[in-house]
Amino acid sequence: MMVKTERLTPIRKKTDDAVVTDNPWRRLREFTDARIGLGRAGVSTPTRESLEFQLAHAQARDAVHTELDFASLQQDLVALAEKYPVLNTETPLVLHSLATDRMTYLQRPDWGRQLDEASLAALKPHKAIEPYDLAIVIADGLSATAIKENAVVFIETLVQAMQGSENAYSLAPIVLVEQGRVAVGDDVCEALNAKAVLVLIGERPGLSSPDSLGLYLTWAAKRGLTDDKRNCISNVRKAGLSYFAAAQKSLYLLTEARRLQCSGVAIKDRSTDKIIDSNAVQTSFLLDK
Repeated sequence: MMVKTERLTPIRKKTDDAVVTDNPWRRLREFTDARIGLGRAGVSTPTRESLEFQLAHAQARDAVHTELDFASLQQDLVALAEKYPVLNTETPLVLHSLATDRMTYLQRPDWGRQLDEASLAALKPHKAIEPYDLAIVIADGLSATAIKENAVVFIETLVQAMQGSENAYSLAPIVLVEQGRVAVGDDVCEALNAKAVLVLIGERPGLSSPDSLGLYLTWAAKRGLTDDKRNCISNVRKAGLSYFAAAQKSLYLLTEARRLQCSGVAIKDRSTDKIIDSNAVQTSFLLDK
């Protein structure tokens, strides 16, 4: 017996654009990496946005837990020192904080703020009789990715800015610190007898910036200082604050710190202020007679 079958029309899957309700705020995403104007699929987040969020979260976790390749960083800095002798370093010292491993570092932030005894001893032969103007410290912090991608390029840009400056600066040998936090630079500054310290550190990753480099300048740094004595320049990376702008800000703050003999909240960052020529200011109508 013949069975009559009906021809079924294939079900076409709707494209992502067809099922996602757009959000008018989405146009602002051309100016920022922030997750705004995602739209919706029914009452949920669109699949594409959900997957991108999971990817960003995974990249942030990787940035925190990935170990920094200090040997490779040393080689890059040695090559840079050959190009710029002012860096005053042969093979940068690799020191260690009191945090013995990554898990301890994450659980005990206070241990990441101090060098261990072996590291302090390793710095003694490099202590200057005449104080250095600046000590540069590179700490892995919470993002090895940030250091790997940005640290060497920034230092080169900073050195170029210093060479173009009216002032001369003597630099201490560059120091690398494993499992280090910002305040670990205080130990280095005090041990090397430097007037100021600039700490380059991997910042806590955001969900759109796992590669953000932070810069912290401290004048007359020594163990026990609080964070109000520091000046911070944040989000230095290819998609953030440019290396040139960060170097100019760093040099400005260092110049002001040397002039005022202090750092932190006592210094106002006016490096981007517009200079107003008093001769060009028009008379206010309120003063007209």
